[in-house]
Amino acid sequence: MEIERITEISDEVVDAFNFLIPQLSTSSLIPTREQLAEIAANESLLIARDPQQGGRIVGSLTLVTFRIPTGVRAWIEDVIVDQAQRAKGIGEVLTRAALARAAELGAKTVDLTSRPSREAANRLYQRVGFKLRESNLYRYTIR
Repeated sequence: MEIERITEISDEVVDAFNFLIPQLSTSSLIPTREQLAEIAANESLLIARDPQQGGRIVGSLTLVTFRIPTGVRAWIEDVIVDQAQRAKGIGEVLTRAALARAAELGAKTVDLTSRPSREAANRLYQRVGFKLRESNLYRYTIR
């Protein structure tokens, strides 16, 4: 598996997200080219390419980093692996690449959330070394 940090959006990347996003969420809108370009400009968009499939994009992950007064924070969001390609270690390779990138950027910890119903994903995160935190997660819906 080849992991690539996307900095420019091509038709191939747009097509890949048109295919992958519905596999993550049926209620989310597919990002536009402009929205993908905004994410890519922050160098936080990672994709997985399968060399055995001609380099086809089979997964993606977004690493969000930002500085706050107490240091650099990092979050992993929207991990997506093509349903037909799951259980091949793609999610783990993407996650480990994101952890390495977060370390390069000065983050001391990386957080993520995962629904309890996503059992395979939760096993993956624990296998990689993430620990379940006792915390209250609050959400305010703006619209």
